[in-house]
Amino acid sequence: MQKKIIVAGIGPGSEDFISPAALKKIRAAKFLVGGRRALKDFSSANQITCAVTRDLDAPINFIREKILLGEVVVMVSGDPGYYSLLDLLRKNFPPEEIEVIPSVSAIQLAFAKISLPWHDATLLSFHGRQPARDALKFSAGKILGLLTDAEFNSATVSEILLGCGWEKKSSVTICSRLSYPDEKIFTTTLEEAARAEPIKHCVLIVK
Repeated sequence: MQKKIIVAGIGPGSEDFISPAALKKIRAAKFLVGGRRALKDFSSANQITCAVTRDLDAPINFIREKILLGEVVVMVSGDPGYYSLLDLLRKNFPPEEIEVIPSVSAIQLAFAKISLPWHDATLLSFHGRQPARDALKFSAGKILGLLTDAEFNSATVSEILLGCGWEKKSSVTICSRLSYPDEKIFTTTLEEAARAEPIKHCVLIVK
């Protein structure tokens, strides 16, 4: 049987939102790759681990070495198909060597928390990137689901959207620390969010 790289989604944070299939693979893994927080939360003493940091060559080299010995499980936050390490893995390994096991994403959970369908939403990410301005432009009935980071946070993104034609009174729901005990979800206007204390690494739903 061909050795596999298992890309396991670990959801927005809480174990409650990890799929049973992904959690089973993580717990059974001999070789485990993930961010420092994920390794702290999910790895065990008998696993051989590699932390994902800014040096992305390190986990790739670790996988190349360990896949010769057995299955390697790579933990990624949220859904692996949405802005994760999956792109990098596909550039370095044949797709047939990769198996993806999704879990609930932060975007999914954010829309669920406010009981809003997202099939018509435009989903974009400010996490380490900036979407094209055309994709951010206002149009009647448009709904945006946005990932943010430290630089592009609730305040800076709201300001950008105001510059893209959104009205000052447009609704923005800020979803912070999703799935954790200190989760905070509230709705305000883009004008108020642009002026308020920035909230980092959150999900914004704008409509």
